[in-house]
Amino acid sequence: MNKYLKYSLILIVISSIGFAVYFFVIKSGNHSENSHQMEVYTCSMHPEIIRDKPGNCPICGMTLVKKITESQAEEDNSIDNLLKPTDNFIVGNYQTTTAKDTTLSSEINLPGIVSYDPNSSVNIAARISGRIEKMYVNYKYQKVAKGQKLFDLYSPELLTEQQNFIYLISNDSDNTSIIKASKQKLLLYGMTKNQINSLSSSKKVNPQVSIYSPASGIIQGTEKMDNTSNSTMQSASNNTEILNIKEGNYIKKGEVVFKLVNTDKVWGIFNVSQGYNSLIKTNQTIKIATELDKNEFIDAQINFIETQFNPADKSNRIRVYLNNNKLKFPIGLRLQGIVKTNSIQGVWLQKQALVSIGNKKIVFIKKNNGFKATAIKAGIEMDDFIQIISGISVEDTLAKNAQYLIDSESFIKTE
Repeated sequence: MNKYLKYSLILIVISSIGFAVYFFVIKSGNHSENSHQMEVYTCSMHPEIIRDKPGNCPICGMTLVKKITESQAEEDNSIDNLLKPTDNFIVGNYQTTTAKDTTLSSEINLPGIVSYDPNSSVNIAARISGRIEKMYVNYKYQKVAKGQKLFDLYSPELLTEQQNFIYLISNDSDNTSIIKASKQKLLLYGMTKNQINSLSSSKKVNPQVSIYSPASGIIQGTEKMDNTSNSTMQSASNNTEILNIKEGNYIKKGEVVFKLVNTDKVWGIFNVSQGYNSLIKTNQTIKIATELDKNEFIDAQINFIETQFNPADKSNRIRVYLNNNKLKFPIGLRLQGIVKTNSIQGVWLQKQALVSIGNKKIVFIKKNNGFKATAIKAGIEMDDFIQIISGISVEDTLAKNAQYLIDSESFIKTE
């Protein structure tokens, strides 16, 4: 090799792993002289021992090992070394762009779903212990109107109270205060005013008392509705699922027999991806479209922002309270929410000038006759732009299409 040669050019082609052709220019002098000067041997136990040729340590007798000096480049053929983006320099002439220090505003699309509002649900609990003799509601998700008969109950305790009431009105009709208290007790046990008036007229006890619904809604069953806010569209088989409570079951006082959910008031629950949380505020306007008609929007407000974070999809949720009396949205209907963000000042870069490689995001900064890969820290995305936190400035000239530079096939075709 010519001893006056100042530089040597090394070409590495990594076509099999889908990366670009990288050129490394390493400054060198006379190869034989430099390699000899950089060979330094030392003892692993006594680093103060330095020799320019192999041998043994004069202190412990161990074999000296070669020491890598700062000026010597260690050969490393590992895949990790070849894939380090900040060590690569790509020679070529490509379209460029720059980051801009400006103010941007955009619209955030939020996927959502219609869910029950648990605050508007009604528990129908047993006011007295007894046995269910006949059921008039047998399936989950069955619609129930206010005043509709739900089941017939036989209760020995209620039967005794009826007998006491008949005895009072028959033998002590002048004692209005006690009769009134007895009537109030029957009301508290679940009898209606019409049933009590009928009992007063006939003076005949009824061993079975019909229990009526105090409100309109949909039967949810006897299980707890802890997961009501996570409701999804029910399948056809679920819509005819038989209730857990059946005829002949004995129920205790205070036990919840049915849960009625109201579909006139529902929640629209939307997922907000990590990074956009700071842009969403309570009482902010949101436009909502449904999967039934994506071109028809309703205007609403964000009523509540949940603080619980979902690590699975890295999002948290917001709630929009909807008056479903006129909308008639079915539970489980998919929604699309659009929130217009406030203007944000920052350094913004077009998305195509950035590429993500695992846990890093890189851009290619123009240097002389090529581009140098540089890691950056990015923020939120808005339309075709991404916020730059650190790593580059508005004065840097960048490759306009970062993906094109790491695509080996595209790169080779340009050579």
